[in-house]
Amino acid sequence: SNSSAESLDRLYPAVGSTKPPRKRTTSQCKSEPPLLRTSKRTIYTAGRPPWYNEHGTQSKEAFVIGLGGGSASGKTTVATMIIEALDVPWVVLLSMDSFYKVLTKQQQEQAASNDFNFDHPDAFDFDLIIATLKKLKQGKSVKIPIYDFTTHSRKKEWKTLYGANVIIFEGIMAFADKELLKLLDLKIFVDTDSDIRLVRRLRRDISERGRDIEGVIKQYNKFVKPAFDQYIQPTMRLADIVVPRGSGNTVAIDLIVQHVHSQLEERELSVRAALASAHQCHPLPQTLSVLKSTPQVRGMHTIIRNKETSRDEFIFYSKRLMRLLIEHALSLLPFQSCTVQTPQEQDYEGRTYSGKQITGVSILRAGETMEPALRAVCKDVRIGTILIQTNCNTGEPELHYLRLPKDISEDHVILMDCTVSTGAAAMMAVRVLLDHDVPEDKIFLLSLLMAEMGVHSVAYAFPRVKIITTAVDKKVNDLFRIIPGIGNFGDRYFGTDAPPDWSDDEDALST
Repeated sequence: SNSSAESLDRLYPAVGSTKPPRKRTTSQCKSEPPLLRTSKRTIYTAGRPPWYNEHGTQSKEAFVIGLGGGSASGKTTVATMIIEALDVPWVVLLSMDSFYKVLTKQQQEQAASNDFNFDHPDAFDFDLIIATLKKLKQGKSVKIPIYDFTTHSRKKEWKTLYGANVIIFEGIMAFADKELLKLLDLKIFVDTDSDIRLVRRLRRDISERGRDIEGVIKQYNKFVKPAFDQYIQPTMRLADIVVPRGSGNTVAIDLIVQHVHSQLEERELSVRAALASAHQCHPLPQTLSVLKSTPQVRGMHTIIRNKETSRDEFIFYSKRLMRLLIEHALSLLPFQSCTVQTPQEQDYEGRTYSGKQITGVSILRAGETMEPALRAVCKDVRIGTILIQTNCNTGEPELHYLRLPKDISEDHVILMDCTVSTGAAAMMAVRVLLDHDVPEDKIFLLSLLMAEMGVHSVAYAFPRVKIITTAVDKKVNDLFRIIPGIGNFGDRYFGTDAPPDWSDDEDALST
């Protein structure tokens, strides 16, 4: 993730750069395939479309495909072929192998001598599997254990998965639990000849898991084959689709992909259009706090709104406004009374922040310009980033990248974006934080300029989120630009050229 962050950082120009303005690309750039493969999973990174409605609640659950079958039947290969053929954003491959139970010392000794039955239902932590799948299906962030097959133990570190349109869950016991079956929208059984499965298992366990041939054959005859006959093969009758010959059956895989596509099309929705027609003509919400419009604040707005203002002056006065905005936001955090002693040995009745920690999260790219102001007034503040862009074809916001600090759920979060028009990007960012278990009333949305539409949209969907800005403009035009507005903040700040159809909510990343 650090290398990904560094590669993103290199895309942003320095403030004092003398390079000529650069052209912007759309969020649907096809120069690189949108595949991200790791040793454990495969995901598409083309951008996750909204998974919630204008009320901020989940409008569609992830579609879960269960892949069952015997050991080494080719389940993972079939899963990969389905993922590649689907070509939809944010697909997660979840392996049942990650959920083996923690072994006792005696069981560890048995496993070392190939005398422990890993092919029995009792070897798996079904409670953790079910809890994990439920959260993933609801769009939540989850932690997945990492299992070491060489030592037969869980590693200390866990990996984090977040968000999916499609979840593919594969494992030998994928259909062995009644509660687990209820979570599967489509059940596929991969049926492969036993001799082929044995040959594959020998090759895999010897080359990848450091086992000897005698141990593999002993384990196969003692546990694997009997378990297949008793627990796995009978579950074939529960499957919606049986795929003979595994990955060699391309006809069956094509049919599966067509079915999944039809299911996903039924779940499509348009958030921005709904926002544009909802919640208007209401008084501004009580959760909104607008910086007092002093002559100084009004003067700075005059400068940064003026289209003739130079880039240097735009940056300077924007930074001044950001500092005032951050200071105002911090005054709304919870404080408690405390007593300290002055150098004159006198008591002073003061106030101290009563939360655990403050974390800043910037919505890239414009939101990151507010980070220096936050760092200047919050010592050791942690910073996270969320990249949201507008799809040029659909007009909807899409989530492309996120990096959030660990244990962010315990913090007060300062969510930063410079302009909010419809509120589509802000709502997506808030939804991301909620999915990472940040309490709604601990989220502070900060923006230099907001449209009334955006204020209403965020406040209606998330009534406990505090909204803080330096000014609210009344109108948004047909292109979702704030009127009278400030222009495209990111382009004016970074010196890039805006495409003719930009909106104020998100900036397309310059490359």
